[in-house]
Amino acid sequence: MELHTLTVHELQDLLASKQTSPQEITKAVLARIKAVDNQVQAFVTVTEEEALQLSAELDGKDLSGKLAGIPYALKDIFCTRGIRTTCSSRMLENFVPAYDCTVVRKLSAEQAVLVGKLNMDEFAMGSSTEQSAFFATRNPWNRECVPGGSSGGSAAAVAADEVPFALGTDTGGSIRQPAAYCGVVGFKPTYGRVSRWGVISYASSLDQVGTLTKDVRDGALIMNIIAGRDSLDSTSVDLPVPDYTEFLDKDIQGMRIAYPRELLQSGIDENIERAVKNALLKFEEMGASVEEVSLPHCEYALPTYYLVATAEASANLARFDGVRYGLRQAEAENVIDMFSKSRAIGFGAEVKRRIMLGTYALSSGYYDAYYLKALKARRLIADDFARVFADYDLIVTPTTPTTAFKLGEQVDDPLTLLMNDVLTVPVNMAGLPAISIPCGHHEGLPIGMQLIAKAFSEGTLFRAAHAFEQNTDFNSLRPVLEVK
Repeated sequence: MELHTLTVHELQDLLASKQTSPQEITKAVLARIKAVDNQVQAFVTVTEEEALQLSAELDGKDLSGKLAGIPYALKDIFCTRGIRTTCSSRMLENFVPAYDCTVVRKLSAEQAVLVGKLNMDEFAMGSSTEQSAFFATRNPWNRECVPGGSSGGSAAAVAADEVPFALGTDTGGSIRQPAAYCGVVGFKPTYGRVSRWGVISYASSLDQVGTLTKDVRDGALIMNIIAGRDSLDSTSVDLPVPDYTEFLDKDIQGMRIAYPRELLQSGIDENIERAVKNALLKFEEMGASVEEVSLPHCEYALPTYYLVATAEASANLARFDGVRYGLRQAEAENVIDMFSKSRAIGFGAEVKRRIMLGTYALSSGYYDAYYLKALKARRLIADDFARVFADYDLIVTPTTPTTAFKLGEQVDDPLTLLMNDVLTVPVNMAGLPAISIPCGHHEGLPIGMQLIAKAFSEGTLFRAAHAFEQNTDFNSLRPVLEVK
């Protein structure tokens, strides 16, 4: 039994029985990173020295923290005190925050061990992690394929057994889509359930922190720690946080599951459709009922998302002007010239494209025609979900229209690239919780199934996802990497 292959709860059991130590686990994980990350390229920064020091301090101590001695990694969008936080952008290539974001503080309080920061699409804008300013991350199942994005580094690192769990952010599917491509569990909570304070913003009304784990139980364990009200984040919700692990061992007898017919018309690969329909049959075998429903406004979700998200990105990224922090182009004739040159050099093509689209949508004369109309469509999408959840417990869809595509195949075709999020963006538009779990494989690549619940019903998602996981073996499969 190799320590780097184990889940969080399996490592916790070994630590509790004194069969291993925090330092042994950390060394095993760091050794795995050294052995395989040259193939996967998930890490932007490895914090080896800090991780070894912390794990050594934990050895022999009373491991009172809920994640004591458990290594993890972060999408490089979370601010970490004294550790470079780049957003995989030249703009922030040398930015070292003076503080930890709220979720990192919560994990540190529970004695978790940070081992590094993970690659992503620049400023979380992309669906393949090819938009990183540094390098493209590769899918551990097939290194010629993308891992998804924007949390591609997080999904790839967990799939490659480089870390037991990782955190990512999900604006339009950026946790669930790479989780599906990499065959891991990707969980996006209800908007407001987890603090975003200290997480660099892309689209503030859509961004949400979530988990990438090897199984559903680990997702519930991590959510127990990171969820909850934060006085520093005005969008976080003041609601009690249940123990999500208590939902895991309940059966799904009598659960009502909806399958929206419109999403069958979204260009879904027939192998993915077949895998999800087989999964629905499995749910019926376990005692749930499955019925087809309608979400008539879902067809407008993608254009609505790319108006709302880019408009918010245009406002959020205005702060990166070369004055207060980040890259500065000093060779300029005046302040305006310095702003322009700094942003031209610091931002990549995809980020510039979205800033320009968002600025246009917000501009005088076009605000009502585009941005305001998008907000109205967003309301209709949320209302569709509300009507379905009046009668059903869950909505089930594929997570992605296809399995992972080849590196370079779509990087110069932004419209095709956007379609990878067609099944996930409606969830963010409505602010709902969702989880992607493995439900099959095709030609050596994983297939993901998305489960959606009504707001703040994360426990229902964990219950159903865990039941499916326990009655199938898709989650037990792992990619094979050559160890050098």
